[in-house]
Amino acid sequence: MSPGGTAVETTQLNIESLWAGGPFQDPAHVQWRKHTSFGAAAAHQAMASIRASIFANATGQIDNVEVLTIDPGDYGAYVGAGYLVSTIDVSGPISNFGRWLDLDEGIARSIWTQANETFLRETFCSHPTQACVHHISTSSKATLPNITFAWALLDTGIPTPNITCLDSSTLRIRGVASEPGMLFEILGEVHSTNGRVQCSLLGSNNATISVSGGTESWISWVGGVDPHAALITLLGSAASDIDYQDILNAHTADIQSTLYGEFSLALGQTPQFNQPTDQIRAAYQVDTGNPYLEWVTFNLGRYMLASSARGTLPANLQGKWAKDVNTPWGGDYHSNINIQMNYWSAEMSNLNVAGSLFDYFEKTWAPRGATTAQILYNITRGWVTHNEMNIFGHTGMKGGPNGGNTAQWANYPESAVWMMIHVWDRFDYSNDVAWWKAQGWPLLKGVASFHLDKLIQDGHFKDGTLVVAPCNSPEQVPITLGCAHAQQLIWQMFNAVEKGFNASGDTDVAFLEEVQAKRAQMDKGLRIGWWGQLQEWKVDLDSPTDTHRHLSHLIGLYPGYAVTSYDVGLQGGLVVNGTRTTYNKDQIMDAAKTSLIHRGNGTGPDADAGWEKAWRAACWAQFGNASEFYHELTYTIFEDFGPNLFSLYDPGDVDPIFQIDANLGFPGAVLNALLQAPDTASFDIPLVITILPALPKNWATGHLRGARTRGGITVDIEWSNGKPTTASFTVDANPISTSRQVQVVFGGKSVGSFTTSPNFKTTLRSF
Repeated sequence: MSPGGTAVETTQLNIESLWAGGPFQDPAHVQWRKHTSFGAAAAHQAMASIRASIFANATGQIDNVEVLTIDPGDYGAYVGAGYLVSTIDVSGPISNFGRWLDLDEGIARSIWTQANETFLRETFCSHPTQACVHHISTSSKATLPNITFAWALLDTGIPTPNITCLDSSTLRIRGVASEPGMLFEILGEVHSTNGRVQCSLLGSNNATISVSGGTESWISWVGGVDPHAALITLLGSAASDIDYQDILNAHTADIQSTLYGEFSLALGQTPQFNQPTDQIRAAYQVDTGNPYLEWVTFNLGRYMLASSARGTLPANLQGKWAKDVNTPWGGDYHSNINIQMNYWSAEMSNLNVAGSLFDYFEKTWAPRGATTAQILYNITRGWVTHNEMNIFGHTGMKGGPNGGNTAQWANYPESAVWMMIHVWDRFDYSNDVAWWKAQGWPLLKGVASFHLDKLIQDGHFKDGTLVVAPCNSPEQVPITLGCAHAQQLIWQMFNAVEKGFNASGDTDVAFLEEVQAKRAQMDKGLRIGWWGQLQEWKVDLDSPTDTHRHLSHLIGLYPGYAVTSYDVGLQGGLVVNGTRTTYNKDQIMDAAKTSLIHRGNGTGPDADAGWEKAWRAACWAQFGNASEFYHELTYTIFEDFGPNLFSLYDPGDVDPIFQIDANLGFPGAVLNALLQAPDTASFDIPLVITILPALPKNWATGHLRGARTRGGITVDIEWSNGKPTTASFTVDANPISTSRQVQVVFGGKSVGSFTTSPNFKTTLRSF
């Protein structure tokens, strides 16, 4: 976040674990302790009463579940860490100014001419050195004017820290995120090829400052390890005796390897280097589109994910671009679409960045969620989370500070179930058995164990099925039973348990058998309502005029598969109004399409966000509808992406809010138009890989190389004039299943098939 200053530049700093509030501000702020005054026994009694009321009500609804929620108290928020201020002692007219973010190298650059000299400023955050680097030089190698580096609060709102010189070349900032609060420290070491450094720089032809920041151990409740020693070590890897060019080369090599070493995409774009991005964006139109801007937006999304997810914590609502102490929505982890969408493109685009996400689950969600499961649900197996989580694992139902019905976002115990899609996909795409045994399977088993106990007999319809109750379809008001979203997700999770059991090394056969038995008994969350829609709830409550931003009941269309891979033998057969009914796949898909149409284009009375449009684009791609996909994709950019291509919430507002999820979800939507391989309930069901299912006319020529799909398969596609010319498939050396049937489809017809085996390769050329 370098605004592009000349004589003075203010670069925003962020430390991913810097959090105001939480246990550092209030040691008693362990969210389940908030229920102590209420009591677990009373919570269990309240839960039983709520369920009974839902089942007894004629419409299967109740008004609220506020008795189960908790005031967030010192929940806190992600906090910006101030600004690095770089000042050059130069004045006079400025000419030939330019600034750009180089996505190939991961470097923000500014260049300008002033006082008969051309200056170049380069800023990047290096993963290899774990430091942000700020470098200034002149084209003529002349001696720079005096340079000063400083740290400033500006508008961050955190308590003023101590600012000192640790030594003659190192600036030290040390403070807390709140009062009292989490300790943080920033060290900035200045170095150059020559010149004199005294927390400022005199007489050099180039200058570099390497900045590293850290906090107390974020996983600790009472304060952890002082970050100072670790920062000293980090700065050593970017120390003054290391040449700047070496640091730069290591960084650019890392960016190339991570983002482009195994993967590339071309959409037939023509670069527009002679026109600034904001002007290209201003000229952008819905449906007309611009393959170059779409290609840039795709690559920017992957760049932002890699930049904000390879640390200790996963990408939050604004990644490492958040600012101020009052970060919108706390800069936390909203887990009813937002954190999930952040990672949609990761596995498929060969981007190995999800490690911090799974570590976060293991260290916070799982242990805190186990206690929440006991207190709220009287369940002693496994763990549960709800919608809003801070970095400390606030896993309860987060109620509002002023009361009121917060169920639409608080009552979401399926948040971790949705995240198990990502856990399973990590294994299905990577075939990493060691990771699966150590981390993936324990996470999946923990969530599945909880929901085995949470599913209950349907006491409203009395059809013998197992349902969730109470439930809210995410951010919808009705509090009811058998929400389609929850039922589809849990069914998919139970399938993952069965598919992953053998590789896990687990010998708990009783657990597997219980999963299989309850999966067979549970409601599958697939009913067709009175106006032909896929019902959002088991009770037919859907309104044809509901344009709500969430597509929760279509989770099985995308990114799930309960709809897309519907199997009448596994999911068909249910009682509707006392009549035994069986839907075929066409009926289910048509109902899902009806729901998608009626949900609108993603700009409703409830919100105007880019993520809802990116989700709709991905869903239209799932139907193979290229025109609707492209319409919605272009509408995403046109309506919600700003001049710098940040996705903006309520873009018409005077001060719109940056939300990262649409930026990161955009690549996922694009990929779903180019390559699809939806999951299946078992390995016995053939995996269908569809190539170019929703290719827009504007992308008539291009390639997709190094894409990954489930089954440990790498896919390369070349296309021209809207048709593939070659499609190559390479199976890993260690696929999960060595005899999985794969069918390749293009244009609605099978164009090839193969059976997975280690290192199998095939190329198709006839379409």
